[in-house]
Amino acid sequence: MKNKSLILFMILSLTHVLHGQNVRGKITGSVVDKTTNAPLVGANIVIVGTQLGAASNQDGKFTIERVPPGTYSVRAQVIGYTSQIISDVVVNPIKPAYLDFELTSTVLQLDELTVKSDYFINNSDKPISTQFQSNEEIRRLPGGLEDVVRAISILPGVAQVQAGRNDLIVRGGAPSENLYVVDGLQVPNINHFGTQGASGGPQSFINLDYIERTQFSTGGFGVKYGDRLSSVLSLELREGREDRFGGKATISATQFGLNLEGPINNKGNYFFTARRSYLDFIFKAAGFAFVPEYWDFMGKVNYQLSPSNELSFLAIGALNDVQLFNDSREKQLDNSTALFSDQNQAIAGVTWKHFFGKGFSTLTLGQTLFDYRYQQNDTTLTPIFKNNSAEIETSLTGNLVLFPFAQSEVTAGVQLKRIMLDTDLLLPEFRTNFGQQLDIASATDTSAYKAASWLQWKQEFNRFRTTVGARMDYFNMIEKQWSFSPRLTLEYDLNLTTLSASIGRYTQAPSYIWLTSNPENRSLEYIRVSQMIAGIERFVRDDTKVSLEAYMKKYDHYPVSLSRPYLIMANTGAGFGGAQDGFAAFGFDPLISQGKGESRGVEVFVQKKLSTLPLYGTASLSYNESKFTALDGISRPGAYDQRWIFNIGGGYIFNEKYQMSTKFTFATGRPYTPYNADGTKSIERFNSARIPANHSLDIRLDRRWYLNDFVLISYIDIQNIYNRPYYSEPRWDPLTLQPENRASIGILPSIGLSAEF
Repeated sequence: MKNKSLILFMILSLTHVLHGQNVRGKITGSVVDKTTNAPLVGANIVIVGTQLGAASNQDGKFTIERVPPGTYSVRAQVIGYTSQIISDVVVNPIKPAYLDFELTSTVLQLDELTVKSDYFINNSDKPISTQFQSNEEIRRLPGGLEDVVRAISILPGVAQVQAGRNDLIVRGGAPSENLYVVDGLQVPNINHFGTQGASGGPQSFINLDYIERTQFSTGGFGVKYGDRLSSVLSLELREGREDRFGGKATISATQFGLNLEGPINNKGNYFFTARRSYLDFIFKAAGFAFVPEYWDFMGKVNYQLSPSNELSFLAIGALNDVQLFNDSREKQLDNSTALFSDQNQAIAGVTWKHFFGKGFSTLTLGQTLFDYRYQQNDTTLTPIFKNNSAEIETSLTGNLVLFPFAQSEVTAGVQLKRIMLDTDLLLPEFRTNFGQQLDIASATDTSAYKAASWLQWKQEFNRFRTTVGARMDYFNMIEKQWSFSPRLTLEYDLNLTTLSASIGRYTQAPSYIWLTSNPENRSLEYIRVSQMIAGIERFVRDDTKVSLEAYMKKYDHYPVSLSRPYLIMANTGAGFGGAQDGFAAFGFDPLISQGKGESRGVEVFVQKKLSTLPLYGTASLSYNESKFTALDGISRPGAYDQRWIFNIGGGYIFNEKYQMSTKFTFATGRPYTPYNADGTKSIERFNSARIPANHSLDIRLDRRWYLNDFVLISYIDIQNIYNRPYYSEPRWDPLTLQPENRASIGILPSIGLSAEF
């Protein structure tokens, strides 16, 4: 790895040979009314801090020519509308930077004028506890490996359970409580080797190159989003380029890939991307006992049927395979401690968006297919667990947004889902670390239905805004099939300061695998959480905001085990699971809806956007305390109860060629159950110990070359630069018959190189 870094720095020293002369790029795009999608004529578009700009034409289109390469902020403004700034606009000579401004009309009242920052976005679907990240903010994050899920770990309220994993633990909730939405399509999981019934995995299969921005809400989200308790991560994909055919070739720390994109006549565009991991080559060369391999694919087509009708098609696929090498006694022992899974994942959707005078509507037909093939062997290579499962969802979702009066917004929608489940499980005579005996052999092939409807009203009264709504969910695979979720959010503007409060109920159906692994579990009910949030947000500069939020979450009807009275399903679903946790996440036990829990905390968040001052960054400090009560009635710290989390990250853009970023993270340890001297565990000591606190510092250096025919982008990313091991829950070592204090790899340097053409 040192040799690779040396070679890269030698390449950096030759920049005067490679750098193109007098190269220029351009910024193009459109400015439209967010309500009607009507083009806004005569809008003023300016690159902040420069004299460069343009005006939109009769179609709302604009082009700013001869822009020097670099990273900019661009403002669009027109009389009668709120202005908007899009930051982190990267300009290069190979591909135009395309910006889509959607401006909101405003009623100016000079005696009660509310001052807003143009740099930060407000979203009526998630008016509180929501943060936005642009593509460039995610890409340059040190240690993020350009992974969209890993990038949000720096935001407030998010805990990391295990190094190298994307398990989302949000405000004390379980990893099964998070919703992924990709271009309006709800997706069970977006990770390679994803955890069944939860939201985690080692790495995302969504290519960051085609993500426009992300919206991550840790609570208080609107009624359009349901069947999840803790968070919503919404990914907005960008469109393919409209000027000509182009693409990008990339090799990074874990994978290589190829992107292709271009126009379709004058009405549409497309993109297609394919990536493959090369971890199998590295793992084989290093003599690992197992080798993960994966492919992922993504394609999207957009087509403008008319000025008021848009059609888009999205397809995503992921292939995951693990090879085991049991050619030595040591490798057999290593492989016996882990649960391995081969998976195929497929997502497809078509969306029709229609604009009319007072609003717009969307209609999405989607399908997701997740095929799991789990297996774990003992030290003699005898299978102790097998799970072959397929989960298929076909959905039809309609959503209507109306603006009936000035400063009013109404959202209404319905969703129908047909679910097909095929599960084949085998767990013969397995004894957990706590001494319980499990013996499972079942096969299920069934179908079910889900439905939902929602209605929400948002009204502004000068400085005061209120959002009130309700959602109804239906699931015919459980005994109590209906759930009702009312929600209310209030906001009050004091010029540069906003006060906010939210209260609501959120419900979630039990995971499919819990219902198919044990037929008795179909008597379960919807899991419920009542959530209260209060916050204050202050803009200290146009490009900088500070926020403080406090929250309380009250859980009830959480599934708990009848055979393991200490087990509540809120403590399952993270990590790779398997024999070490008694296969608890799969819900083999007979479960009843009698669990309770509570999570509360305070979060401070500071964000500085990139502006004329080329310094950007975020800092967050979170305190959280979560407790859950299973059937035995004892309130214990939750398995993901990390009390203190501190993150700070940011960087500096020196010029159009160089930029550097850094990230520091600190988190106190989460609870675990220590081993007894004989390798067993005692219920009396459940979650009584804690992992040591973890902290690390990551640094990244990016370099761009602007050539006549392509742009070359390279980076050096060093994780954990002061070489401190990351500590996880101890495992029992079958060789030494002692607990093994596992720590992940220390310092981890990586390089990446991409060429855009």
